[in-house]
Amino acid sequence: MEAEIESDSTATFSLWTELELQEFTEKFVIKAVQSPDDSFSISRIDGSIDKLHSDAPSGSPSKVSIIYGVAGTIKLLAGTYLLVITSRMEVGTYLGFPIFRVVSMKFLSCNQASKFLTNQEKRDEDYFMTLLKTVESTPGLYFSYGTDITLNLQRRCKLAKGWKSKPIWKQGDPRFVWNRNLLEDLIENKLDGFIIPLLQGSFQTGDMKFSNPSAAIKVLSRRCTRRLGTRMWRRGANLEGDTANFIETEQLLEFEGHIASFLQVRGSIPLLWEQIVDLSYKPRLNIINHEQTSKVVERHFNDLLQRYGGCIVVDLTDKHGDEGLLSAAYAEAMQSLPNVRYVSFDFHQSCGNGNLDNIKLLFDQISEDFETQGYFLLDPEGRILEEQRGIIRSNCIDCLDRTNVTQSYLAQKSLNSQLQRVGALSSTEYISLFSEDLETFRTVWVEHGDEISLEYSGTHALKRDLVRYGKQTMTGIIQDGMSAISRYYLNNFQDGVRQDAIDLISGRYTVNKSSPSRSLSREFDSLSYLPVASVLVLGGLTVSSITLNQVGVGRSTQSLLSSVVCAGLTAGVMALIKANGRQICSRPRLCGLL
Repeated sequence: MEAEIESDSTATFSLWTELELQEFTEKFVIKAVQSPDDSFSISRIDGSIDKLHSDAPSGSPSKVSIIYGVAGTIKLLAGTYLLVITSRMEVGTYLGFPIFRVVSMKFLSCNQASKFLTNQEKRDEDYFMTLLKTVESTPGLYFSYGTDITLNLQRRCKLAKGWKSKPIWKQGDPRFVWNRNLLEDLIENKLDGFIIPLLQGSFQTGDMKFSNPSAAIKVLSRRCTRRLGTRMWRRGANLEGDTANFIETEQLLEFEGHIASFLQVRGSIPLLWEQIVDLSYKPRLNIINHEQTSKVVERHFNDLLQRYGGCIVVDLTDKHGDEGLLSAAYAEAMQSLPNVRYVSFDFHQSCGNGNLDNIKLLFDQISEDFETQGYFLLDPEGRILEEQRGIIRSNCIDCLDRTNVTQSYLAQKSLNSQLQRVGALSSTEYISLFSEDLETFRTVWVEHGDEISLEYSGTHALKRDLVRYGKQTMTGIIQDGMSAISRYYLNNFQDGVRQDAIDLISGRYTVNKSSPSRSLSREFDSLSYLPVASVLVLGGLTVSSITLNQVGVGRSTQSLLSSVVCAGLTAGVMALIKANGRQICSRPRLCGLL
C-alpha cells in the first residue's frame, strides 16, 4: 500500500545512508560507503569543497570513521566548520520509509586561520565555539534517507508527478528544514546525494490492537524555522507575521491499506509582545505598540488561509492579569479578520483542579466547524477519499502545556471518526472503550508533548497526567513542580546562550570579520555576577541564622546586633539583585527580540 502511494513513472531519489570520514592533514574526505567513487573533500585550511569522483587523495588518513550524514557548514571568524551526524536511531517509518532521530552531531574544524585573529576576535571565536557545542546537543532532529518528511500527506499527494525524483532537499518545505542555512555550500557544489534536510519536532508511533490486523498511529510534528528560539526570548510575532513556537502537527492512522491524516497547528499569539526574564517567577508581559500590528496579524493569518484553507483560532489563555490583557488585545485584533473564527476558552478556569471533562465545553463551541474541516483519507489504491478543509490553530502563552492537552483531545475525536470511517470501529464504538489502546494513544501524545516542550522550554511538558490519565495525579503535580523549577532556572540562567546558538545556526546572525561584534564585548557578564550574588545571599542567610541561634541560647546582645546587621545586609543584597534582575539573567548577545 505505502509503496503504491510513492510510486509513479519516475524513480525515487535516495540519499547515501552511511559515509566514511577520512581525516588527512589538509582535508577531510567523505565517501559514500555504498558507492566509494561518489565522494567529496573539504579543505581544513580554507573550507573549500571539491568533488573527488574516483580520484583518491595521496597518503593515508590519520583517522577513519563512519558517519551518517552531513548536516552542513558554517563560517565563523577563523574559517569553516563542518557539521556531521555521528550517531542515529531508527524510530519508525513514514509512508514506508525509515525515519531516524539524530542522537549525536559534531562540528569539525576546517580552518587553520585562528592564529591570525586579533585578541578580540579570539574571544569572539571562543564564544562562537561555545554556541556550536550547544548546537551539537540540539534535541528533536529527524530525517529520512528515502523521502522528504517536511510535507504533510495531503500536500504531498497534490504535487505533480515526478517530484520524488528531485533531490530530497528540493522536495520539502523550507519552513521546516532546521539546517537550511547550513546547506548552502553543499547545494552550491551539487552534492545532492549527501544533503540531508533535518526536521526539528517530534515523531512518535504506536500500535492499537483492538482489531486484527492492528492499526498504527503516528504523530509527526514540524517546527517552523522562521522564528526559532527559546521560551522567553522568542515570543509573539515578528513584523513579517511569523510566530514563535509555530508547529504543524500531523496525526496519521494506517489501517488495512487506508491512511488518514489530521493536521493541527500551534503558535504564539501573533502580536508584537515580549516577556523579559528578570528573576521573577512570572515576568511581566509587555505588549509592544507598533503601527504595523494590524498588518502583522493579517500577514500571519493570510499565510495560514493560503496553506490550510479555513482557520479556527482557539485561544486558551487566562482572562485576567497580564495574560488577560494580551488575550483581550488578541481578540480585538481578530475582529478585523472576517475569514477567521476566533474562540476564547479560559483553560485554567474551566479545566482547573483536573476537571478535564470541561474541555467538552470548548469542543461544543467548535464541533460543527471541526466536523466540516474533517481529515485527509486515502484508500489502499492511493485514491483520495476525503480532504481536510481547514485547520485549528491552538495557543496558550507558551503553546506547550494547555495547547498539548487540547490538541490531544481534538486528535482523539478525529481518530474516532477515522476508525469508524475505515471500518475498524462501529458507529457506536470509540477508542476510549479499549483501555490498552487508549493508553497507547495517550502515551504517544505525552511523549510528543515532552519533546516539543524540551525544544522550546528545556523541560518536559506540564499537565502530562491530564493527557495520560485525563486527570491530575499527585505524582503529576510533583513532576510539574520540578519541571516548573527547571524552567525557571533555564529561562533565567541558560537560555540567553541557547538563543544565541539558535540565531547563529539559523542564519539570523551572520558572522562578519569586517564588522566587529560589539554585542559580544559586554561589560556586565551575568555568568560571573550570579555566583558572587548567590554566595553573598547564602552567606548572609547562614550568618544571620547562626547569630540568631546564639541569641536564643542566651548569648550577648552583640550577637543580636550582628544578626540584625547581617539580615539587613542580606536583604539589601537581595533587593539589589532583584532591581538588577534583567542584567543578572542570561541574555542573548547576538540579536534583538524582534
